[in-house]
Amino acid sequence: MKLIIGNKAYSSWSMRGWLACKQSGLSFEELTVPLFGEDWDEVRESENFAPSGGKVPILWEDETVVWDSLAIIDWLADKTHRDRFWPKDETARGMARSMAAEMHSSFMALRKQCPMNTRKRYEGLQFTPEVLEDAARIMQLWAQARARFGGGGPFLFGTYGAVDIMYAPVISRFQTYGFQVPSFASAYMETMLEHDWMVQWMDAAEEEPWVIERMEQPETAES
Repeated sequence: MKLIIGNKAYSSWSMRGWLACKQSGLSFEELTVPLFGEDWDEVRESENFAPSGGKVPILWEDETVVWDSLAIIDWLADKTHRDRFWPKDETARGMARSMAAEMHSSFMALRKQCPMNTRKRYEGLQFTPEVLEDAARIMQLWAQARARFGGGGPFLFGTYGAVDIMYAPVISRFQTYGFQVPSFASAYMETMLEHDWMVQWMDAAEEEPWVIERMEQPETAES
């Protein structure tokens, strides 16, 4: 398999696709394409990006091409074993799928005003009501998952899975922008940030030479 991703410092969707590949246990080749670099327009029109419309991540295996992080998760679950990604219990699985889908389609204020930048740390920022509403909803979802289904381990549904993968970039954002979170959420974030794969991703992001200036300044209100 070949996984095409963007800059590790900035590309939240690439992080999800990469973590999904790691969780699958399958071997894959990783190809990083610097987002918005000098050759970006030319590269994203190449055969490697078809038919994703120039978006990352993209997973290739022979003639099969899968784009969009949630689609990659589900395709890898089909290819390996669904229990690697989704809870065995039907009720837990229903909630996990709903949480993953909500992450996929929602929280636009948080995404726009707090772009992922794993190399930055801010303190004392004042967030808009819309961002705080998004963060509160995420806390609510995490609390419900941990309370109802998290007894088997430190992750949202006990063991590491698709929902943790989908929320991993949010954890990075909360760390970058200095969000104040409840103790249960702080413990979960620490568990995720200390996970080997997250450490590998963050370390690799630190070593990247590329800088996207418009991603270096948050759109949140100034402190």
